[in-house]
Amino acid sequence: MSRRSWVEQIMGLPISVLARGKAAGGEAADAVVREVFAELIEVDRVFSPYKPDSAVSLLARGAVSWDHLDPVVREVAERCVAARELTGGLFDAEVPGGKWDPSGLVKGWAVERAGERLRKVEDVDWCLNAGGDVLVVCPSNEPFTVGIQDPRDPGRVVARVSCAGGAVATSGTAARGAHLYDPRTGAAVVTRWLSVSVTGPSLEYADVLATAAFVAADDWPAVLLPGYEGLGVLADGNLFATDGWGSL
Repeated sequence: MSRRSWVEQIMGLPISVLARGKAAGGEAADAVVREVFAELIEVDRVFSPYKPDSAVSLLARGAVSWDHLDPVVREVAERCVAARELTGGLFDAEVPGGKWDPSGLVKGWAVERAGERLRKVEDVDWCLNAGGDVLVVCPSNEPFTVGIQDPRDPGRVVARVSCAGGAVATSGTAARGAHLYDPRTGAAVVTRWLSVSVTGPSLEYADVLATAAFVAADDWPAVLLPGYEGLGVLADGNLFATDGWGSL
């Protein structure tokens, strides 16, 4: 079976696409991947808190009002409000200091949206990996194996999940250290869990739920919605999985 891969540095992280199938090496597959990368670059331009001319940065400086922003920014803001309500306040785009930072939702939302382009290419299975958050599209129903990174050793995996369609997202301290805070208190998250990974049909929701679950600490399994499963990694290396964790 033909395979082909692409990788670009976008949003400050490597985004890779793996194609598998008869048409994986064709021009249509290459063209759609370039479209996916272009869409994600545009999302980064609009939403990055590190780019001085992004909508997020302009809002933070008071240089623009919500009424003058592109409708897609208001759409993301509405999705962030919905995510806050869905998680009982465990996820919130309003960060300490009163600024709006939708980064915790934008990546999953953007990859999920861009992934719709991949579905248009027939006879190709896709695995799109955005810095460890993974979207899988498999018309063949032959699963990809997605590894869950060991938060204590980025070169190792602690578990594998068989994924024939859907998403896997992970939140924790491995990549960026102790960067998450509890929106309910404004304080940094203190927990014995090093990471929580979530599987489910939507990467947008899996990403939000993984963040909320990590903030919830020992109560994280209760955060998951129906159709979503989780795997937590403790500081001592022990694992805890919900009953439905496994194939997706």
